[in-house]
Amino acid sequence: MVSARKDLFVPTSVLLRSLQAATLITLAGAALAQAPASIEDQIERIQNGLLRPVAIKGEPFPTLKLADEMAKMHVPGVSVAVIHGGKIEWARGFGVRSIGGAAVKPDTLFQAASISKPVTALAVLRFVESGRINLDADVNQYLKSWQVPGNSFTQTTKVTVRELLTHTAGLTVHGFAGYASTTPLPSLLQVLNGEKPANSDAIRVDVKPGTVWRYSGGGYVVLQQMLEDLSGEPFPKLMHDTVLVPIRMAHSTYEQPLPKSRMAEVALPYRGDGKPLEGGPHTYPEMAPAGLWTTPSDLARYALEVQRALAGTSKLVLSKAMVQQMLTPGLNDWGLGPELGGSSEHRYFTHGGGNEGYRCQLVAYNQGDGVVIMTNGDGGGAVAGEMLRSVAHEYGWPDFQPKLHSISKVDPKIFDSFAGQYQSEFGLFTVTREGDELFVQLAGRPKIRLYPESDREYFLTAADATVTFEVDSQGKTDQLTYHEPGNNLPAKRVAIK
Repeated sequence: MVSARKDLFVPTSVLLRSLQAATLITLAGAALAQAPASIEDQIERIQNGLLRPVAIKGEPFPTLKLADEMAKMHVPGVSVAVIHGGKIEWARGFGVRSIGGAAVKPDTLFQAASISKPVTALAVLRFVESGRINLDADVNQYLKSWQVPGNSFTQTTKVTVRELLTHTAGLTVHGFAGYASTTPLPSLLQVLNGEKPANSDAIRVDVKPGTVWRYSGGGYVVLQQMLEDLSGEPFPKLMHDTVLVPIRMAHSTYEQPLPKSRMAEVALPYRGDGKPLEGGPHTYPEMAPAGLWTTPSDLARYALEVQRALAGTSKLVLSKAMVQQMLTPGLNDWGLGPELGGSSEHRYFTHGGGNEGYRCQLVAYNQGDGVVIMTNGDGGGAVAGEMLRSVAHEYGWPDFQPKLHSISKVDPKIFDSFAGQYQSEFGLFTVTREGDELFVQLAGRPKIRLYPESDREYFLTAADATVTFEVDSQGKTDQLTYHEPGNNLPAKRVAIK
């Protein structure tokens, strides 16, 4: 999940490339098998035609090259698997597992981060189908080693398994930072209670269960403890036997830390400045929400099994009826594990992930296509977003393509009334006119051009965002509002020219 709202602008200036990043210019594409020429052409168009989030109506889409974006964002490696026609149509690695190291291949391991959650959900729902769990029962009925502490919020409304799966249980702790290789690891009970050496707060109910949606990795730690208590097995073995083996996720494991014998398969993690994460991959004892090691092809097999079960052609893990429940939207369009979206004709399930040094994205339509993108850099989120748009455009998906805006003719003299500084809770916006163009800059960020859709409505092409200038009773511009999907950030004028 992306937390609000410190990174308001996607950088547009091309960064100086280090000698390390130059390694990325040669994309070491490696496929499981040589794809047909037509598919090779598609892959070529996708990797050389990454798309920005916004385009202007009537103008060609501005395209970016994957190699350039990886270098700019200091992402050494990217791995992609595309689902089409009910199968994995192609899988390919780009770049390198580590600077100066071997090429990324389709079977290179990445941390799935929060995409661990919807895979974990399959095991929970398997227990539901077997009658060992009731989705709407008090989860404390199934917990033996630990109990959700009671308080005023749980006196009349208990935490249920359904609420844990859908982030509506009122539990704290959004996500987890993991543990460096030199850091002591906490037990699961220490994580639940926020006791040292745990580096996260105690997982507690602080909102009445079932009343609000709030993303909680902490809720999935509770599910991890529940599954271990019910099965009497370590979580990695439970997931291996219940989910990973049945749907042939052969390269995947929830083992934390990853066995040393498998480290040669790993894409090593990198920070946003291009430096390797000190000590290598972090360890996540919070396995259910963040601990899956996998490949895009294996996650595509997860998506394919969900699609096939929904169609009634497979029940390797869950029945059609259970998958229908899983993909029924609740609060904030969340299902039992994945986030849900799309139109009634083209529904999809999705989840993103962000561990230290890893960023990834999974999108799959209920019937049809899908893609999994995994990267080994903190800057990989932007690259994955561009790749997703490129795949969506190539395959003609109804979603995830650039948003189209129209430019209106506006007298540039109007821009003079907007020029000035505007204070927001995240910093100072500076608006300037340069010739016949208007620009906005948030403190410490690059200057970005604003394009007019009307006298007071403007859009960016670097991000799916707009800026509205508002006037007071005397007709003077006194505020701007920065709009992103799901977020509005007002800024009051502090200097008028």
